[in-house]
Order: sequence, then structure tokens, then C-alpha cells
Amino acid sequence: MTKDDNFKGRFGPSALITGASDGIGRAFAVALAERGFDLILVARRQDVLETLATDLSARFGVEVQVIASDLSDPAAVPALLVETDAASVGLVIAAAGFGSAGAFLDLDPATEANMVDLNCRSVVALCHGFGQRLAQQGRGGIVLFSSLVGFSGAPYSATYAATKGFVQSFAEGIAPELGARGVSVLSVAPGPVGTGFAARAGMQMGQAATPETIAGGALAALGKRGTVRPGFLAKLLGWSLAMLPRAGRVRVLGAIMKGMAGAPSSR
Repeated sequence: MTKDDNFKGRFGPSALITGASDGIGRAFAVALAERGFDLILVARRQDVLETLATDLSARFGVEVQVIASDLSDPAAVPALLVETDAASVGLVIAAAGFGSAGAFLDLDPATEANMVDLNCRSVVALCHGFGQRLAQQGRGGIVLFSSLVGFSGAPYSATYAATKGFVQSFAEGIAPELGARGVSVLSVAPGPVGTGFAARAGMQMGQAATPETIAGGALAALGKRGTVRPGFLAKLLGWSLAMLPRAGRVRVLGAIMKGMAGAPSSR
């Protein structure tokens, strides 16, 4: 049996990917289709998902189901669970999410609250619903997305960093519980990534990792580690920041995020 056969036997035959229309989610869709996984692709843009599904089916001979859904809507995850009730999902990639950058008081409070709904509440609902199914199977995996800024506060991206801190803590908390029932939970904590995420957040990304690097690093770590920081910059910054006290990390991240947001200097 090949390495990919072992991986698919543990985490297949199907994977559900949220945020699959672009960026990291799309990279996971391609990587898993290459491994022979059937896919359930979830995102808001039906047309983009259908185009991706057609391409993956033609290239890799896998079955691809498309579900257009806005997971920030509290009704979306319960509906998704119903729609996928008969699917043999062994792997859940919760890649849907967005961020913001700028001084907190200058940001739209409705958008900030919507970010909490998508980045946090929907993740809890997904993990509870699919976690029950995977635990009943006695195998499977869940991949969640923290961030380099999820290990302390980050001025000029305060809400986003807080949502990623929630995801990191949540992943660490449920991992032993689900692990005892055969389900691997992985938190992926990248640094800057070159995706459409940056444009929506209003960030200026430099030396960003590729989505393919993130997906490859995460799949290599799944079932072996609890947290992974894919990409050279994430590893370097993660190590450097870990040497500082928490207040020092907040100051450094504030300076970094201020520059990425294009905020004027306060000197």
C-alpha cells in the first residue's frame, strides 16, 4: 500500500473543504484530488466552485459536490450537515475565513462581528457536527486555521487576531478529546499567505507563502502534530516571537500589522 493509500484510508474517502473557491481552500482541494479524494467544496460563489469542480473531476477523476453557502449565517452549518448527511466524509478542512486591518475604532463594527461569526462560531458548529460523525467512525481528521497572530494580541488587526487565538485554543482543547476517539485535529498557523484574503483585509503582503505550501505542510503534519506553522517566514517569526514576553509580542505584531495595513506612523 502506498503512502497516499494509507492517508486516504485514514482520512478518506471524501473531504469537505470550506472556503474552497480560492486561496488556501482551493490549494487543499487540488492537493486532495491528487490523492484521489472525492470532494465537497463549500464557499459563497457557486460559479467559481462549479468551474473548479469541473476542472478537478476532469484532471483527477474524482467526484466533486458543490455547495454554495455563507457560513457566517447561523443557519448555514446546520443546513450543510443535513445536505451532507449521506456523504462519507473522513476529513474536514475549515478554511473559510476573513480578516481586517486598521485601527479598531475606524473599522465597521458589523463587519468585525461578521468575522467573529465566520471565523469562530461556524468553526465550533462544523467541528461539533462533523466531529460526532468522525468519532462514530473511529477515524478521520479536522484541520483548523489559526495564524501567526493567534498567539497574542495584535494591534491594527485586533479582532482577527482574537478570532485566531480562539481557533488555536479551541483546536488544542478538542484535540485530546477527539484523538481518544480516533480523530486527528490539526491547527495550522501560517504567517503571511499570498491569497485574496489580503485584498479583503486591506493588507499589503510581503514575502508571503503560497497556498500550496500551506496545504502541503498541513497535510504532511496531519495525524502527527497538533499545530504546524507551514512556510519559512511563519517558522522564523514564530520562533522569534516566542522568545519575547507576551507584551513584547503585542508590540512587535502591532508594528508589523500597522505596516501591512498601510497605517500612518504615529512617531
